[in-house]
Amino acid sequence: MLSERRLEVLRAIVQDYVGTEEPVGSKALTERHRLGVSPATVRNDMAVLEEEGYIAQPHTSAGRIPTDRGYRLFVDRLAGVKPLSTPERRAIQNFLDGAVDLDDVVGRTVRLLAQLTRQVAVVQYPSLTRSTVRHVELLSLAPARLMLVLITDTGRVEQRLVDCQTPFGETSLADLRARLNSRVVGRRFTDVPQLVQDLPESFESEDRSTVSTVLATLLETLVEEAEERLMIGGTANLTRFGHDFPLTIRPVLEALEEQVVLLKLLGEANESGMAVRIGHENAYEGLNSTSVVSVGYGSGGETVAKLGVVGPTRMDYPGTMGAVRAVARYVGQILAES
Repeated sequence: MLSERRLEVLRAIVQDYVGTEEPVGSKALTERHRLGVSPATVRNDMAVLEEEGYIAQPHTSAGRIPTDRGYRLFVDRLAGVKPLSTPERRAIQNFLDGAVDLDDVVGRTVRLLAQLTRQVAVVQYPSLTRSTVRHVELLSLAPARLMLVLITDTGRVEQRLVDCQTPFGETSLADLRARLNSRVVGRRFTDVPQLVQDLPESFESEDRSTVSTVLATLLETLVEEAEERLMIGGTANLTRFGHDFPLTIRPVLEALEEQVVLLKLLGEANESGMAVRIGHENAYEGLNSTSVVSVGYGSGGETVAKLGVVGPTRMDYPGTMGAVRAVARYVGQILAES
């Protein structure tokens, strides 16, 4: 276990290196921070931190920089989540409140996260497997053609055309709409197949074929939309950190193109908590020089998807964690109110 003083020295090294981009020496630390000890004592503390693997000496520089292990200890023990200012919170709310639909919410969230953190932002669309039905609408377009509109609790809207074998009257359509909604509204999508399986039998024989066709279309919609979707933004921000990547940012860019990789990274966030994966903690080799900060978002206390940012390990962790958490909270509020 490191002493409190050595933890303070590590905190100071991380803060200075993140802020200046330059390796940090003992003289600079004693000048910038009130550590209450001499430069010689700080040098001794830095020697212990280096021996324990928390800091390292790059090339022939006299200064030291944090290692992945040092950043991990900083995040776990030393970094509080930096709260956003009142103007920042108001700006987030105003920007997201202008969204007109789910695609707009996700798009605005990506742009906002990228601007706030100056990192690459990744936002997962709400998963249908975690969603519930808000409403099913059935509209008559022609005597034997219907439109099915499925609306989720997260604001997702899916539309499908249904071609029936025989004409379906308005009275029968209203009856089907009412019975269908009475069974599925407020229920999870994963429960829908079982909830509607015997519905055709409750209709007159001449209508059962059409009811079965409508239900088949509804269930196909759930299957088709099961694939997870992501939106990514702010990739150009990586060019500001060229010197933070050992050789080139190319492996990072290639990793960001792999949706499966990003979904796995976001999936590591706890259902309600925040996940910070630093450097080599990321299983994908192309992201070994980056850190990923992610958190779940949702409405009613239930997580429906994840969002986060990807950037170099030399990042402002308290500020990034604060921004990610705040944006997730506002997105959740929007989904709850939509």
